[in-house]
Amino acid sequence: MGRGSVGTGSADPVPCRIVVCRDCCCGSPKVTGVDHTVQTARLREAAPVRVSACLDVCDQANVIVVQPSAAGRAAGARPVWLGLVNDPAATEDIAAWVSAGGPGIAPRPEILDLYAFTPPRRRAAS
Repeated sequence: MGRGSVGTGSADPVPCRIVVCRDCCCGSPKVTGVDHTVQTARLREAAPVRVSACLDVCDQANVIVVQPSAAGRAAGARPVWLGLVNDPAATEDIAAWVSAGGPGIAPRPEILDLYAFTPPRRRAAS
């Protein structure tokens, strides 16, 4: 497969993407009962995944951000921040939603509303 291909059959030139925080809290032993490697691998089966340093919302660990595809952005979708994703069922719900098209393309499963949050604004670098 070429760069950006995920095997979903999508012809979207810029697919839905996932960012997983894996730094000081997220992806660490501080969040117990989660196999972070398995979680990341499962999400990679659904879409391209970027592992990020701290996203500055440690109280929401494990944080996953679902970024819309180009088509989703064209439909007005914005990134969806999901926190406290510490359950394999939640990971499966995210993977299924992303596989169906994600933000702006497929309706977000209601169960994921329990995980969605608005991140605080980041200060601009001076």
